[in-house]
Amino acid sequence: MIRITRVHAPTPALERFLADHLRDLAPTAPAESRHALAGSQLFSSTVRLFSATVADELVGTGALIPLEPGHEELKSMRTAPLARGRGVGTTMLRALIDDARARGVQRLSLETGASDYFWSAHRLYAKAGFDECEPFGSYADDPHSLFFTMRLSAAPRAGEPPALDLPR
Repeated sequence: MIRITRVHAPTPALERFLADHLRDLAPTAPAESRHALAGSQLFSSTVRLFSATVADELVGTGALIPLEPGHEELKSMRTAPLARGRGVGTTMLRALIDDARARGVQRLSLETGASDYFWSAHRLYAKAGFDECEPFGSYADDPHSLFFTMRLSAAPRAGEPPALDLPR
């Protein structure tokens, strides 16, 4: 069972996991085209960071960052390599969408890499209802980036699973 929990403070395991995320992304694009946040940036009071665990083992992360009223950015989505293909990303994404919707967020956007390395992420976002869009916020056109956005309604769409019960 995948458990999603809101994270309020760093732990050594989480810091290693986030550092691994940055290391995994390093070969995918030039430094100026990599927009992942450092672990320390994810512990700001404005960031909502979540972890995914299976049997108390950290297997995923995801975060929401406000851009403007009613619009947030999805950041730091990562699934541990050995847990990929087991629903961790789908569960985390659903939890992030449910969290944003429950707080009245009307739009979620994200930037991700454009290389083949990110193909499964592109598929995950499209399956969840995200559409490709133009750069948003402070992003600029970049051949190494793709941008996605999703409008949220106050209630889940027909056929969507119910919201997860997340600790606040």
